[in-house]
Amino acid sequence: MPHLTVRALEPQLQGNESALIAALTDAVADVYGEWARDVAVIHLDGVPAGRWGVRGKPVDEAAPAITFGIRAAAFDRPDSGELVARLVRTVTDAVAGVLGAHLRDTTSVELVATPAGRTAIGGVIVDG
Repeated sequence: MPHLTVRALEPQLQGNESALIAALTDAVADVYGEWARDVAVIHLDGVPAGRWGVRGKPVDEAAPAITFGIRAAAFDRPDSGELVARLVRTVTDAVAGVLGAHLRDTTSVELVATPAGRTAIGGVIVDG
C-alpha cells in the first residue's frame, strides 16, 4: 500500500484538504496503475502557525515535506530509476497544482523503503 504523509503549514492546508488528497491519490494511480487508487493512504499533517522554522526563524509559508512509504522491492525492479523519478515528479506536481506552483521548487519528497515482512495490517504481517 502506498502511504503518503504530507506535512504543511495548517493555513496552507485549510480548504485544500479534499483537493490535495484527490490529487495525490491520482498521482499514485498514475504511476502504479488504477489498482493503487483503492489502497493509497494519504495523511495530511497540518503544522500550526509559528511551529515551522526555516533558517532559525518561524515562517508564514513553507514548502510541504512529503514522506512516501514504498516497498523496498520497488527499488529492485529493472525500471526502478524511472519509477522513482515518476513518483517524485507526480507527487510534486500534485502538491504544486493544489497548493501553488511557487512551492514546486522547494517541495521535498522522501521515499522510505519498507523491506518485505515489515508491514502489518490488522496485526498480521503482510508479505510481498
